[in-house]
Amino acid sequence: MSELRTTPSQTVGPFFSFGLVWEDGPFVVPEGTPGAIRVGGTVFDGAGLPVPDAVVETWQADPDGRFDHPDDPRGRVRWENFRGFGRSATDPDGRYSVLTVKPGPLPVAGGGREAPHLDVSVFCRGMLVRLVTRIYFPDEEANDVDPVLTSIDDPARRATLVAATDPTATTPPGYRFDIHLQGEHETVFFDL
Repeated sequence: MSELRTTPSQTVGPFFSFGLVWEDGPFVVPEGTPGAIRVGGTVFDGAGLPVPDAVVETWQADPDGRFDHPDDPRGRVRWENFRGFGRSATDPDGRYSVLTVKPGPLPVAGGGREAPHLDVSVFCRGMLVRLVTRIYFPDEEANDVDPVLTSIDDPARRATLVAATDPTATTPPGYRFDIHLQGEHETVFFDL
């Protein structure tokens, strides 16, 4: 009888994104949807270099603050062709992009609201567990009272969760949100 040994661990990759990409992935809504916006940016590693084979996933409510999920207690999504989920692989320069609509605010237990945001998961080589963050929008007064965003004491760290208006994106309008996996400008990630 041979001796049983532990299988050595492996990192994910080097062709990680190929297994998770599909044609409709970056389209939370179809092109030409009224009110559509583009949210994108670059994924950077700890040395500040672009990550060319990451995958960025988004999950969000529709503009009425409802999720495309049968368990949403507020009822079904009324937006035609709204998926609520997007997935974008990064290109050779580390860039990702999703076409979506701006989500509505979400109710919080006990009253109050969360500011409109996208929930984000990041996958890439060398990580066996996804990183989870959020993208908030810069033009939302509700950011000042959002319970998750305001739980971050350091304003500089809090700013890593707020996208910037992208003046180069005009059709449709857009927001830029760079994701820094480590280092001086590291994006705030959440333990789930």
